Amino acid sequence: MALIELKDVSKLYGFGDATSVALDEVNLTIEQGECVAIMGPSGSGKSTLMNVIGLLDRPTHGNYHLSGKRVSRLGSNQRARLRRDKIGFIFQSFNLLPRLTAVDNVALPLLYKGVSFTKRVKKAWDLLERVGLGDRAYYYPRQLSGGQAQSVAIARALVNDPQLIIADEPTGNLDSNSSRLVMELLSEIHKTGNTVLFVTHNPELTRFATRVVYMQDGAIKYDEQTKLGEVGRYARSVMYAVPETTEEDDLAGVSVLINALHQQAAPKAKKKTARAKKTTTKRKRVAK
Repeated sequence: MALIELKDVSKLYGFGDATSVALDEVNLTIEQGECVAIMGPSGSGKSTLMNVIGLLDRPTHGNYHLSGKRVSRLGSNQRARLRRDKIGFIFQSFNLLPRLTAVDNVALPLLYKGVSFTKRVKKAWDLLERVGLGDRAYYYPRQLSGGQAQSVAIARALVNDPQLIIADEPTGNLDSNSSRLVMELLSEIHKTGNTVLFVTHNPELTRFATRVVYMQDGAIKYDEQTKLGEVGRYARSVMYAVPETTEEDDLAGVSVLINALHQQAAPKAKKKTARAKKTTTKRKRVAK
């Protein structure tokens, strides 16, 4: 049985002539244990798809089944409980509470479940150890680097033992080293059996996925199975769609420009020379 199954799912915003289509009859099936990268240009529907799958938004049309249960028409309270128990979220901007320490941020979802103080702190501490931040448990978000803050957010996403991890541009605000750290953590989470969905604009990060879904204009344009450690064929075509220029290309461009300027200047120089000759001839005639 598939973990996620979307059938003819559409999401519309606005009314009448102002209606815009964010998702256009999307069909998508994701099995338990997959690691799926969602790619596509801005405005292609990636975040809307994540919001629908994460039960943050309800589709306008179509059906969504999570673990075999139809969830597309659930009430807000039912969706909130499913989000809490089944889904872990990782956001681009971390969304850590600034007045709480790292361990308190991680433990917060357990507080909402009514878990005792001792149990939730112990579990939060264990997860911080797992992501390599046991020695930063009592640091505040402002005292952490971007990569460390995102690692805390990953620990928080795992605290309820979710079936599904949704990461919307988890490396968008990070440098290359921190991005690699975060993606390696997500890869380790995937290897323990969690299903991971992450949105990215960087084709290189699809090396951590077992499948790449490419979206455009609210629809799935391409769906490709990939091997861990390899950039998929379609993702590679996207990566190299814009040719890279070398120093030789730049110099060639400069030389072409110089030649063009010389060619433009040549007729003007000829005209000036001709005028100068005429002026000289006239002066000679007057002198005689």
